[in-house]
Amino acid sequence: MGGIVVVGVDGSETARRAADAAAGLASALGAKLHVVTAFSDERVEVVGSGSDQLIVSDARRAEKVARDVAVELRSDTLEADYFAIHGSPAQALIKQAETHDASMIVVGNKRMRGIGRVLGSIANTVAHSAPCDVYIVKTDQ
Repeated sequence: MGGIVVVGVDGSETARRAADAAAGLASALGAKLHVVTAFSDERVEVVGSGSDQLIVSDARRAEKVARDVAVELRSDTLEADYFAIHGSPAQALIKQAETHDASMIVVGNKRMRGIGRVLGSIANTVAHSAPCDVYIVKTDQ
């Protein structure tokens, strides 16, 4: 099959379970893995004083989350890239899939039960708007 498999991460254990499943699928399909973290604010903070200042942004934090997971998932049989994308998690996954002509988006089933199901979930939004196949991983215990 080849192509690209997109997965979203946010630093949570459930997102990591989805990423692990996505890595397994991408590897089995001979596809590349795109690890995506969404961020909503363009806020920038300056930490420190004088010449010892560190500039921290939501985009930079999001990139670090995605990079850390991508680096951990890379192997001899799996190429994993990372992306920080402005927008809601669902919008970021859909945008990544559209921009890179992905074969599949992998999401967890978090918030697909109870009140989250009524109000909507990332998986629900992605499933209804994705330009490609969607695989929903059972990530709750």
